[in-house]
Amino acid sequence: MKSILTLNNIAKSYGRIKALNGVSFEVPPGSVFGVLGPNGSGKTTLLSIILDVLKADEGNFLWFGETSTPEQRKKIGSLLETPNFYHYLSGINNLKITNSISGRGDIAAIDTVLEKVKLFERRNSRFSTYSLGMKQRLAIAAALLGDPQVLVLDEPTNGLDPVGIAEIRDLIIELSKKGHTIIMASHLLDEVEKVCTHVAILKKGTLLTTGDVNDVLVDDDLIEISAVDIDALWSAMNDYGHGIKMTRDNNMLQITLPKGTSRLDDINNYCFSKGIILNHLLFKKKRLEAKFFELTNN
Repeated sequence: MKSILTLNNIAKSYGRIKALNGVSFEVPPGSVFGVLGPNGSGKTTLLSIILDVLKADEGNFLWFGETSTPEQRKKIGSLLETPNFYHYLSGINNLKITNSISGRGDIAAIDTVLEKVKLFERRNSRFSTYSLGMKQRLAIAAALLGDPQVLVLDEPTNGLDPVGIAEIRDLIIELSKKGHTIIMASHLLDEVEKVCTHVAILKKGTLLTTGDVNDVLVDDDLIEISAVDIDALWSAMNDYGHGIKMTRDNNMLQITLPKGTSRLDDINNYCFSKGIILNHLLFKKKRLEAKFFELTNN
């Protein structure tokens, strides 16, 4: 299946500062693709280039397998910064103005996007009465005008309180289920881990890694096990072999095995053969936060 977006060696400099250094990756259709990196890593510059706000110094990118055109841009909704909504107007009237300026879609579609972002019941309320999360949902509604296939969002949860962050997280998941491909830059790793299917991690304009979230996170298989006699369990697992590494945290053992080699049934049967009955056996995924700092602090 053709990629939604393909980047080929994108480079961009601001004087002596190299914002992007030959960045290449592909965004699969239907994915929620997170572009991650510390401040100054080039995330916003990258999004600005793929939205034709900035021009790359080198390299190129393709939308839907083709060079970017005004016609293709109609398939892409974007939120690089919060729109300047009128505080004294209702949500629906603000969207009518946005729609008139952008020329995307018809007036009837406004109700549809308000329903998508769960603001239909508050469509006639003044923007000034909206919570921060509601204001950001209205901004995403503006990006949805014209029913774009792709949404590009720059820090969609920036500045929101925990309730607002949860609202936007749930909205992104819901939009993905409805068929939108979503590309989002963010530094909130916990939130990204909850919604993204794919990631690209940048540091000082250089791509460190990219791919399916599960593939990016997993270097080794990480397993937690426990038993009533933790000392006997430790002793038994020392003889398990298979390149095992172990650490102990109170009454829990953390076992690391080479990627793809762990079999929970094998571990359980092995312990049982040694007369040990496990009361805890869990395959654990490395947190995105741990992987992120592991990569960006090197």
